[in-house]
Amino acid sequence: MEYLGLKDKVLPHNLEAEQAVLGAFLLDWDALSDNVSTLQGDRFYSYQNRLIYETMVSLFRQNIHGDALALISELTKIGKLQDAGGAAYVAALTDTVPTSANVDYYAKIVLDMALRRDLIKVSEEIKADSTDNSRESRHIIEDTEKKIFSLSERNETVKIHDTKTLMDESLRLIESRFNQQGLSGIESGIGKLDTMTSGFQNSEFIIIGARPSIGKTAMALTMMENLCVGKRIPCGFFSLEMSHYMIGQRLLSMESNVAGGKLRSGMLSMADFQKLQDAAGRIYNAPLYIVDQPNMQLLDVRALSRRLVVDKKVKIIFIDYIGLISTENSSAPVYEQQSEVSRSLKALARELDIPVVALCQVARDAEGNEPNLAQLRGSGSIEQDADVVMFLHRERSRSEEPTQEAKLIVAKQRNGPTGDVELTYLPSYTKFVNPAGESE
Repeated sequence: MEYLGLKDKVLPHNLEAEQAVLGAFLLDWDALSDNVSTLQGDRFYSYQNRLIYETMVSLFRQNIHGDALALISELTKIGKLQDAGGAAYVAALTDTVPTSANVDYYAKIVLDMALRRDLIKVSEEIKADSTDNSRESRHIIEDTEKKIFSLSERNETVKIHDTKTLMDESLRLIESRFNQQGLSGIESGIGKLDTMTSGFQNSEFIIIGARPSIGKTAMALTMMENLCVGKRIPCGFFSLEMSHYMIGQRLLSMESNVAGGKLRSGMLSMADFQKLQDAAGRIYNAPLYIVDQPNMQLLDVRALSRRLVVDKKVKIIFIDYIGLISTENSSAPVYEQQSEVSRSLKALARELDIPVVALCQVARDAEGNEPNLAQLRGSGSIEQDADVVMFLHRERSRSEEPTQEAKLIVAKQRNGPTGDVELTYLPSYTKFVNPAGESE
């Protein structure tokens, strides 16, 4: 990382630690192989130390066992010996450290100083961006968050796991799942679906597809009600179609079992009011956070999602729906924009390590038929990026039947089985429930 504009400033560094790392590598060449994946040349503050380290890495890649003589010879061959401080400086590196035993400690110091320099650079860039009136503030915020997350990812240590550790961790995970009755993820509250998926898993990108007015939003709200009201799991909900008032009324109808039509008309009995007040009490402190901005841009979704996870400790995010998210490149073909949205939401799920559930429309030729993967609207990349793809299907009905049969078709699951989940739809309350005789 270059530090343009900061040349006159003394940036954080520790030359003694840099020399100790290099000296330790010359004493124990195997120690270099343990650090080469995490310690890059630009992590060294001193140019000559950086040059020496990069030459060491070059020898390592050539399968040459390095020592002071081999290093001096290589630097001479590439004409960089004097830039690296000369033969005397290179030979003296082994005198700076008595043993290679503490090389990891010295390397951590070098990496920590480099991270501090990177933070200073980012702060300078933020300062410069903030005075650029040609850029929108929300773009600057998005870029800032990306830079900070990038720094965090860059400084993650790569770990090598042996079978002893692998078996210990695997058995602990299996025992934990046993204690949770086999569910390792977040329960949707739909019994058979949770059995098939073991719950929604962290880092998964999940798609629920259906034709318009079949119940995509009702399905998402049903799951969300089970999570945040029933189990007090913090949920984020991006509604690009419905206002938060409408969502509030739907939740009240679902939780109270008072028909939504009564809420809209006001034709309520005293018993209805009591049910609504009781339901409102249960919902009141539920950890649900709603964003109801129409035509939301992708960068806003990413930025707000990060904020929900950090500030509100949200464990799962629902997006209603993916086709209404716009990208910066609005002139690009729809399929390219949808591909960008899909890839970005998958990356967001991995970055935040939570499930991201996005609703999606399917093509018109699915009307009246069970949808399939080829009918996901917008882009084939949605099918490719998603870890789980489910389709909601039911017959459209104009009758006043209190219940309707419905089906949730798990068409793709990267790490589990596929199949159908039978459901019962309650149109008066716009929610789905498990069929009679099945528990959550």
